[in-house]
Amino acid sequence: MSAQHERKKLKVEFMDVHRLLLDPENPRLSSIGEKQTQEGLVQVLWDEMAVSEVALSIAANGYFEEEPLFVVPKLPREKDPAKQQFIVVEGNRRLAAVKLLCDSELRRVIKATDLPEISSKQRKDLAQLPVSEYPNKESLWEFFGFRHVNGPKEWDSFSKASYIVNVRREYEISLDEIARKIGDQHSTVARIYRGYVLLEQAEKMTEFKREDRIANRFYFSHLYTAADQKEFQAFLGIDPERSLKDSPVPKAHLPQLAELMIWLFGSKSDSKSPVVEKQNPHLKYLRRVLGNRQALYALRSGISLQRAYEISLGDDRRFQEALVRAKDALQEAKATVTTGYKGEKDMLHVMDGLLDLAKSIADEMHKKVKG
Repeated sequence: MSAQHERKKLKVEFMDVHRLLLDPENPRLSSIGEKQTQEGLVQVLWDEMAVSEVALSIAANGYFEEEPLFVVPKLPREKDPAKQQFIVVEGNRRLAAVKLLCDSELRRVIKATDLPEISSKQRKDLAQLPVSEYPNKESLWEFFGFRHVNGPKEWDSFSKASYIVNVRREYEISLDEIARKIGDQHSTVARIYRGYVLLEQAEKMTEFKREDRIANRFYFSHLYTAADQKEFQAFLGIDPERSLKDSPVPKAHLPQLAELMIWLFGSKSDSKSPVVEKQNPHLKYLRRVLGNRQALYALRSGISLQRAYEISLGDDRRFQEALVRAKDALQEAKATVTTGYKGEKDMLHVMDGLLDLAKSIADEMHKKVKG
């Protein structure tokens, strides 16, 4: 949706704050699991989404009328229009900030103790907020896609995936059309969609749960990046097309799905750390290990990912890479010997040992060349 098209449709009115509700289905709140109370949603927004920054700005500058909240009617509709409540589908952080500034009891419950007290005039000014009303969420999906998936106010990758899955299922919009409407590539939309359905299946059909992960942050990109690669797809028994359907992993491969989730995210309850701590290079290492039976067995037996990766390379490549690394290290030592070596005898003994070791390796190599 173009900015020009958006301006033509935008109609703004002022609405009492008590009629405005936070949206429990907002993609940025989807990671909290079960539906929350309004107070619970404020707590999540306060704890995880920097509402304090928004609240401090509103306390200092007031609410900018140029940024209306986008709302849809709460269903079922009330017979009395004056009692009708509306769900805020765009602007939840701003609404939470206003509610906290105007309600001292809510601040106490949320423990938002560092927010300033505002004057009675400020509270009166914030009693009504500018809103733009739409008939339903479906009428706004293109706007949100443009704004938050591939636009100026980008969501994190998991929020994007939640949004795309919702549009795909609720409004029966194809992934191709979603990509086209939001100005993104089909491959990008498909990747994060694939990651979401795999996560969904893992939580439904294995013992894996996001809440049991080791890291505080959920690194969703580890999953959707891995699932886009042929080695991981072969490990899970899926292919690029079938993996875009609900519950794509065959029943026989569910143990592998559970394994992969633990390797990516770990498990607090089982005291297992993830083997993928950083996407680069650990995801590359794991991809290589999955393609080598001996290396995969080693990883499953408790060998480190680094060691399993080295096993996957084979002795010939391991030898070549070790020799190149040794040469690089010696060149670094040579470049710094005049300034870095202070005459320590123990370092000289280390160098003598290196000479003996290098001669032994060279002798073995010469024997093979002559043989």
